[in-house]
Amino acid sequence: MATCTTNALSISSTSALMDAKAAARQPASASPQCVTLPTLPPPPFQSQSRLIKSAAYCRKIARNVVTLATTGEAPAAAPVATPTSPETSEADPSELFKSLQEAWDKVEDKYAVSSLAVAGFVGLWGSAGLISAIDRLPLIPGVFEIVGIGYSGWFAYNNLLSVDKREALIQKIKDTYEDIIG
Repeated sequence: MATCTTNALSISSTSALMDAKAAARQPASASPQCVTLPTLPPPPFQSQSRLIKSAAYCRKIARNVVTLATTGEAPAAAPVATPTSPETSEADPSELFKSLQEAWDKVEDKYAVSSLAVAGFVGLWGSAGLISAIDRLPLIPGVFEIVGIGYSGWFAYNNLLSVDKREALIQKIKDTYEDIIG
């Protein structure tokens, strides 16, 4: 049995992994003792790529800061949030808890509201479990996806293509909203 001793990966000539086409192409007098493959470089470390990305991000931020400092332009100020302003993106936690406490104090049947909240939580938890169980079955998610795409197409065709049908759909949504809200 012939083997090669090099720093590259080698396969002996008696190995079953030898390529039959390569052997058929070479003349019998020039058959090599072994096939050598070049070695691959080591894979990059994950931490090095993170360091490179974070360093590039820091350089970008520093470049933006230097640009702002040299041009003298300050970034646009965020709008001032007032309690009646719709731009309020971050509410004060004490105000949030105060409004929740006021809303809870207004509730007359606290037992029914808390029971509905618990039932809603249990229902969401159960439906999430059911959906994940269905998602693990073979073929079922694909079938549901096709049915959903088909129904979406049918709905768009029947309700959204013409102006009259769109207006009727909008009116139906408004009527349903008024029935629910009162």
